[in-house]
Amino acid sequence: GDAAVFQRMVQALFDMATLTVELAIGLIGLMALWLGIVALGEASGLIDKLGRALSPLFTRLMPEVPAGHPAISSMTLNLSANVLGLDNAATPLGIRAMQDLQTLNPTPDTASNAQILFLVLNTSSVTLFPVTVLLYRAQMGAPDPAAVFIPILIATSCSTFAGLLVTAWVQRLRLADTVVLMWLASAIALLLALVGWFSTLSAQQLQQQSSLISNLMILSLVMTFILAAHRKGVNVYERFIEGAKGGFNVAVELIPYLLAMLVAVGVFRASGALDVLLDGLRWLAGGGDNRWVDAMPTALMKPLSGSGARAMMIETMNQHGVDSFQARLAATLQGSTETTFYVLAVYFGAAGIRHTRHAIPCGLAADGAGITAAIVVSHWFY
Repeated sequence: GDAAVFQRMVQALFDMATLTVELAIGLIGLMALWLGIVALGEASGLIDKLGRALSPLFTRLMPEVPAGHPAISSMTLNLSANVLGLDNAATPLGIRAMQDLQTLNPTPDTASNAQILFLVLNTSSVTLFPVTVLLYRAQMGAPDPAAVFIPILIATSCSTFAGLLVTAWVQRLRLADTVVLMWLASAIALLLALVGWFSTLSAQQLQQQSSLISNLMILSLVMTFILAAHRKGVNVYERFIEGAKGGFNVAVELIPYLLAMLVAVGVFRASGALDVLLDGLRWLAGGGDNRWVDAMPTALMKPLSGSGARAMMIETMNQHGVDSFQARLAATLQGSTETTFYVLAVYFGAAGIRHTRHAIPCGLAADGAGITAAIVVSHWFY
């Protein structure tokens, strides 16, 4: 009975195509800036030091991997890239790590315990600097793009802890080790201290302090990379330019993927099908504050496709406003988990693994914890 539905769907095609190019153009400078900064971090040796610091932890969580094996270096570099929010850099490093682990696998067509744990840690990895989310918020006009920083940190930490605990339980890993306990205790203590402090603040103070800490940490990271590179004798300007050159290519390469997903999501929403799905979720959720349902398309898409979830997040920002509760929750959801099925397909496919064993249930358990934490934290902060 809606004669204008096809008009809206066709209009969505053109609107989303225009939005795609606008986003990509805006991302060029931001992406180039971050890639240049990270190039300085690599040249300074700080990223490599982070990898070496994590090595003792991996040798205990993955006892079948001998100390000094190339897989340890590959895994630490991959997780370091994830911590810094470098999705594009993390993927090739993750593939190399999975292939290195495959050399230790006694049954090449079946995932080993080490490969499964690495996959779960990868898909739930703590993202200390969710650069991609912040870039899109900035491009969409958010006055304070880093406002979602602390909620994302809390949600992604919950995802990582859940993934690690579930996988350790299935694999019967001994977590009662001095090094493992030290890492876990330090991380949990830091998270609890952060949550405890924020719980004493009013809603306005909460957002102010979150914004202050977020922006201070990002600026501190930038300055640390610059100063460390300079101290090591690196030509900071030339190295930055060399790394930043890749920003244009990365942003342009995103256009076809972003275009396909944004057009699909735009038409899906314009047709009314997305509203039917969300109304069903609201009915299942019952009464009360159901604004979180509007951000659920991002959560439902995230395990399947990173670009699809990104498109859902952008669509939510476009529909409700970049600083609405729904948009901030969608951004928190985007930064709290990874694309479980995509990572599994790419990493295991590159290693020739056909039998995934308990990789999917453990990965989805981490996703569920991250999504739940994102909803709870967003209601608390916003």
